[in-house]
Amino acid sequence: MPDRHDPLRSLFQEAASAGQSAAMSPPVSIIERRGERHRRRRIVGIAAACLFVLAGSGAALSTFLPRDAGPTLPATTPSPVAPSPTSAPPPQNTVAPPSSTTTTASTTTTTPSSSMTPPRSTTPPFQPTGSVEPSMSPTPPR
Repeated sequence: MPDRHDPLRSLFQEAASAGQSAAMSPPVSIIERRGERHRRRRIVGIAAACLFVLAGSGAALSTFLPRDAGPTLPATTPSPVAPSPTSAPPPQNTVAPPSSTTTTASTTTTTPSSSMTPPRSTTPPFQPTGSVEPSMSPTPPR
């Protein structure tokens, strides 16, 4: 037996009709704008997160990678190079010695053979006994 004049039932029906009239959905253009705004915010957030990850990894790499401390030194120390026996060129005369022969316009300077000295050794030859003989002097006889 349904009771048509139930006061609670009539109150529920009034609330339903009021809610239905107030629950109108907004126009489609407004819904599209809200969705587009939400999508743009999400893309900007993802891009900012990617930039933070790249910047953080770059900072971490620069911290852990070794810095260039200058030129790299060799693994072994190079031994000193002994000077060559003829390190300096023989002295050349600026004035040609007087000669009895006639010279042409192109004169060459010559050095007398007596001024040239043989190469000198800087150290005497090694002796197993540790002594140096007088015949092994570093200066050649003249």
